[in-house]
Amino acid sequence: MSLPPEKASELKQLIHQQLSKMDVHGRIREILAETIREELAPDQQHLSTEDLIKALRRRGIIDDVMKELHFVTDSVEQELPSSPKQPICFDRQSTLKKTNIDPTRRYLYLQVLGGKAFLEHLQEPEPLPGQVCSTFTLCLHYRNQRFRSKPVPCACEPDFHDGFLLEVHRESLGDGTRMADSTTMLSISDPIHMVLIKTDIFGETTLVASYFLEWRSVLGSENGVTSLTVELMGVGVDKFVTYLELKNIFFNFKLALERQKTAEKERLFLVYAKQWWREYLQIRPSHNSRLVKIFAQDENGINRPVCSYVKPLRAGRLLDTPRQAARFVNVLGYERAPVIGGGGKQEQWCTLLAFLCRNKGDCEDHANLLCSLLLGYGLEAFVCVGTKAKGVPHAWVMTCGTDGTITFWESLTGHRYIHKPTNPDEPPVAEQPKPLYPYRTIGCVFNHQMFLGNCQPSDAVETCVFDLNDESKWKPMSEEAIKSVCAPGATTSLPPFPPLCASTIDASVTSNEIEMQLRLLVSEHRKDLGLTTVWEDQLSYLLSPALASYEFERTTSISAGNEEFQDAIRRAVPDGHTFKGFPIHFVYRNARRAFATCLRSPFCEEIICCRGDQVRLAVRVRVFTYPESACAVWIMFACKYRSVL
Repeated sequence: MSLPPEKASELKQLIHQQLSKMDVHGRIREILAETIREELAPDQQHLSTEDLIKALRRRGIIDDVMKELHFVTDSVEQELPSSPKQPICFDRQSTLKKTNIDPTRRYLYLQVLGGKAFLEHLQEPEPLPGQVCSTFTLCLHYRNQRFRSKPVPCACEPDFHDGFLLEVHRESLGDGTRMADSTTMLSISDPIHMVLIKTDIFGETTLVASYFLEWRSVLGSENGVTSLTVELMGVGVDKFVTYLELKNIFFNFKLALERQKTAEKERLFLVYAKQWWREYLQIRPSHNSRLVKIFAQDENGINRPVCSYVKPLRAGRLLDTPRQAARFVNVLGYERAPVIGGGGKQEQWCTLLAFLCRNKGDCEDHANLLCSLLLGYGLEAFVCVGTKAKGVPHAWVMTCGTDGTITFWESLTGHRYIHKPTNPDEPPVAEQPKPLYPYRTIGCVFNHQMFLGNCQPSDAVETCVFDLNDESKWKPMSEEAIKSVCAPGATTSLPPFPPLCASTIDASVTSNEIEMQLRLLVSEHRKDLGLTTVWEDQLSYLLSPALASYEFERTTSISAGNEEFQDAIRRAVPDGHTFKGFPIHFVYRNARRAFATCLRSPFCEEIICCRGDQVRLAVRVRVFTYPESACAVWIMFACKYRSVL
């Protein structure tokens, strides 16, 4: 590869700085003098290059230089206009696996040196070798590159020692292959999003902290190396202060003007939003009680326009269809934000990275992600904010077809509903379509470009007309105003959207592990009841098509393969015998927790505790993996026995 003269000169300067930092030149001079004094024969006039290289290698100089270049790649599924670059994670203890560093590109090296003042774990004893304990994991996202640190035991001063090599590149086609100059890097306003996750001994995850690191403001030292302490505020009801020590390598820029522009844009949008709300209330006084959500607080308590939580998101080759995307969002765990002392629902909409790293969130988090994915597939999608039965606030997704069909997508279950409005002016004897969806009222709809408040006489979903272009039914916000604060790059405070990561779960291995654990749990449970357990492997295998059919139906809403399964079971069960089966679905991989849930079902307990003649038991587990290591776990317990009257 040939380089332009100015690039070659810059690369030489970088190499020279590294060699000077290690004092390689001084060590070479010492070894040269020593070699001439000890090894040069009286009749020799000079040393050859080969002799000098042998002496340097013998004394470990070359090895010391190479040790500074140990990088490990960590692949992330991403789809960019130009050829994607793989993010690189640096570990001082690792061996050289693969180096993918382009000397013509700019890189930012971020090193985490440790944590302090995690006071929640002040009294926690140091774990013994091999002991299972709670862990912290630090997740990072920067310009379509995602990183994850090694899990470290939870402690007052957790021992984080990881480094991350971030590529500072331009996403536009053509510019991505050129080395970014100072002007280009000054225009890159994307922060480094850091999310701290705690995983307990049962595998449950908790969002500890979320922080946006402005890397340009801390890169000003003469040698291009700056150390700083990041203050992480706890999220939700567990607010506390912790610290991470970081070291950053790059340049320093003044950001006052940029921050001032961002603050001015946000101020103007707030003024406009207040004016829009006053106009909305003047239409009808009852509008004051409708769920019209213009701003929402993120995990750090920062108010952001709701439109900023949605953006067209392409899943690359990880998800093939919109319905598969809905299934993926559905298998992410559901958890309401905790509330201290009751009194209502906690206000917290997570940024996408925090939601994905935790692998669970509230209904708004699920709806925002599903809407973003459907927009990525080219659909006209909106997040709907309203209520379910008993006035419980809820969020779901709506798509508008080119033929006017309105489809509701429930992000927590993956179910789809076609909306057919009822006419309240029709006489009582007239037949009206009966709604199948659980939604009662709707206050507003939004996506990344539009925000519309429902100004129809009634906010009941069943009577709503979703003609979004009719301003007598839906009051729109100015698209230009929304674009000024929600468009990509509009403000520096806008959270960046990370790409989805491929699953790291081996479906076959995990299925076998859970199945073996369940067999052991069933055998122990029956032993406590004084019953013997005989497993039939062939019957267990015959349950596989049913589990695959159940997942296929959840993904496509199409039932297939049931006839073959029933025929195989009829052949496997002799005359005079009875077969019973119980399928159940989970979104976690904890076998003991799943078994306890199954026992609460009288149908499943009847199978597990089956008594009779020639009782044979079977269990089959099938794990279906999705991006972000989310998974759908299907379990079927079955038994066959001779019927005795």
